[in-house]
Amino acid sequence: MSIEMVVNYSEGQECRVAIVDSGSLEELYIERPSSSGHVGSIYKGKVVNVEPGIQAAFVDFGSGKNGFLHISDLHPKYFTRKGAKCTENIGKRKSLKDRPPIQQCLKKGQELIVQVTKEGINTKGPTMTTYLALPGKYIVMMPWMHKLGVSQKIEDEEERARLKDILESIDIPEKAGFILRTAASGCSKREIQRDISYISRLWKAISKRIDKVSTPAELYKESDLIIRVMRDIFSSNISKIVCDNESVAKKIRDFLGIVQPRMKKRVSFYESKVPLFHKYKVEGEISKIQMRQVKLKSGGSIVIEQTEALVAIDVNSGKYRKHSNAEQTALKINVEAANEIARQLKLRDLGGLIICDFIDMRDNKNRREVEKVFRAALKNDKARSRILKISSFGIIEMTRQRMRPSLQYSTFLRCPHCSGTGMIKSYESIAIEVLRAMNTASAVKEIKLIEVSVNPEVAEFLQNSRRAAIFKIEADEQKQIVIKSDGACTAEQSNIVCYDERQGVVKFTH
Repeated sequence: MSIEMVVNYSEGQECRVAIVDSGSLEELYIERPSSSGHVGSIYKGKVVNVEPGIQAAFVDFGSGKNGFLHISDLHPKYFTRKGAKCTENIGKRKSLKDRPPIQQCLKKGQELIVQVTKEGINTKGPTMTTYLALPGKYIVMMPWMHKLGVSQKIEDEEERARLKDILESIDIPEKAGFILRTAASGCSKREIQRDISYISRLWKAISKRIDKVSTPAELYKESDLIIRVMRDIFSSNISKIVCDNESVAKKIRDFLGIVQPRMKKRVSFYESKVPLFHKYKVEGEISKIQMRQVKLKSGGSIVIEQTEALVAIDVNSGKYRKHSNAEQTALKINVEAANEIARQLKLRDLGGLIICDFIDMRDNKNRREVEKVFRAALKNDKARSRILKISSFGIIEMTRQRMRPSLQYSTFLRCPHCSGTGMIKSYESIAIEVLRAMNTASAVKEIKLIEVSVNPEVAEFLQNSRRAAIFKIEADEQKQIVIKSDGACTAEQSNIVCYDERQGVVKFTH
């Protein structure tokens, strides 16, 4: 199998990074200057409000929207209770019941150091923590923490023991904990030492700024998409990095020259006139990501509905009928759907609560098989997820870490016609409502002229299919009704203005 990283860069407009595995788009990352976020950045903020009812505080960090800080993300160094320890061991945070109420820890106007962990969505502000984490290529530094740890995704016990021995043999800074990342698997002591030295210098620079700057202030800006992808996503499994911008290709080589010098030769500059994403057939795959329905090779499909609270995914059998046994048909489609759902979750960057409705299967063994395939497909996902067992109805409930708004929310606007529902009223329904308003207005004695401005299609429907009803109102009430076609009106919008016999506007509520 050949895994390649494809980088498309448009100066000042957009940066896109795609991970392509044997021709199949597996991961996609997009960043625009207009929507670059705060996740990973560290700020010196000020508490603007403490809410005991939800055990949270709101923090002004200088972005316009206040950040949300829950008591579970408050480091013990901010506890004011007598005898509270100022440090914690990595992986052993205090439970909620062992934490004092947030109103005893923080007060309005108090300054604190925070890091953004999740971007704000819609009206919600960003989620914050006071447990800082500075990531390197192989290691994560956690200031004000104790102990050393190894990523749980490194499952080989011998390798875990080897990495722990390396960590313990290195002279590491005090008052900080360190976690070896999954990428550290197979690394030498020299590579890990170099990473620790780099992060330590970075933290020293941040620490100096804490006392110098006034609140609110940015202490550390998370790297741009290119550096983040090279740091967090790139591994020795990726055989080639192709970039269509020469300066960005140089930037990637320079970064690899520091952290993985042997990998520099894998970077190549793409010069062909055929756009890079078209060459790798990524552009077509990206257009499919935006679609509500995703077709499966077998003929079945999955339908993805995204709401503010959760994501609902439905699996349909479609035209697939190869097996005479309905149970085997359901199993075959569900297994294929499980793999595709895991892929779509990564591509669309969907997070929060996710409900997957698979085709019903009677055999418990088959249900466990689908669950097993789904868990395996999600194993390589960088975002943390928690999956419950498949129910007797064929439903799998899961949560997936959400750090940024999904691809849909980042690249689409809510439809002004349907407000995101996907449905609008029929012309007949709108016409009935307008006629009802006309009847109400015609009953007002002072009103002599009724002007109605509606969408062109609705205007045409009223003037043709409902002309008789309008004429009846005019004749019975001795009023004049004018229907105006207004292209500025949305499909469901109607503006009614009423006049008296002297052409004065009569206020009318309908």
